[in-house]
Amino acid sequence: MLELITDLWAFLRVRKKIWMAPIILVMLMLGSVIVFSQGSAVAPFIYTLF
Repeated sequence: MLELITDLWAFLRVRKKIWMAPIILVMLMLGSVIVFSQGSAVAPFIYTLF
């Protein structure tokens, strides 16, 4: 997993696409919130956001 992150960072740096890093980070955080909240009591409140 760490190798994937370092390869992605190297790709973004070489291709001058550093501006995409915050977008990727926000998408990963939202995805993890959705995955971890499934099946919990918080799920109905999370789904109202989307």
